[in-house]
Amino acid sequence: MPELVAPRYDSAGVQQGEVLLDPAVFGITPNRDVMHQVVVAHLAARRSGTARTKTRAEVRGGGRKPWRQKGLGRARHGSIRSPIWVGGGKAHGPRDRNYVQRAPKKMRALALRSALSARASEGAVKIIGGFDWEVPRTRLAASLLSEIGATGKALVVVDRSEEIAVRSFRNLSHVILGRPGMLNTYDVLWAGTVIFSGLALGQTAGGTAGSQSGRFEISDEDFVMEAGAAPATLGREAS
Repeated sequence: MPELVAPRYDSAGVQQGEVLLDPAVFGITPNRDVMHQVVVAHLAARRSGTARTKTRAEVRGGGRKPWRQKGLGRARHGSIRSPIWVGGGKAHGPRDRNYVQRAPKKMRALALRSALSARASEGAVKIIGGFDWEVPRTRLAASLLSEIGATGKALVVVDRSEEIAVRSFRNLSHVILGRPGMLNTYDVLWAGTVIFSGLALGQTAGGTAGSQSGRFEISDEDFVMEAGAAPATLGREAS
């Protein structure tokens, strides 16, 4: 199997080589069914479920019979708050509900790796070695994306310490920011290009061989480190 690589750029958008990607994360055969199910669960969890209407028992008024049962030639009614009256209660209307769907952590793990592998197979994974910008500038971030060919929607994954990069990218409407440990399948599939900083790439699956970080497992936030486990290597520079 050929080595899976991604181009590496500096903060000005100049290519400086390639990075080898871990085939266990970026080189699997994407499982479309699992990705679909996880994305549906993700979107369902974002629904508030607060739409609610009042039934005839909850609408104010209508405590007495509007007119007598017989003798007037009118239809029989017991309350002006019946659903067939204007201002009455709503029959079979929406009620408070929870839309959350259960997605097992192994399924979320497979879906996320499938999405990353799909983007890698398309050549849509790019690496930024580091950001040497002295101050946050949206103009610098937009220029970088243009130089590396990320002209559409992009997911930029940066380390928490790269605050200048975060503040530079956050005002771009076609860019969403991610952090190691907070990735999800929907964001990866939403973006046409997935961009990792050098620090974020190493931390996404446990860091480099010399780090103190542990193995990463899939939990409610997808990649969550498990303390005390052996480190794994996600990406390393190609020689």
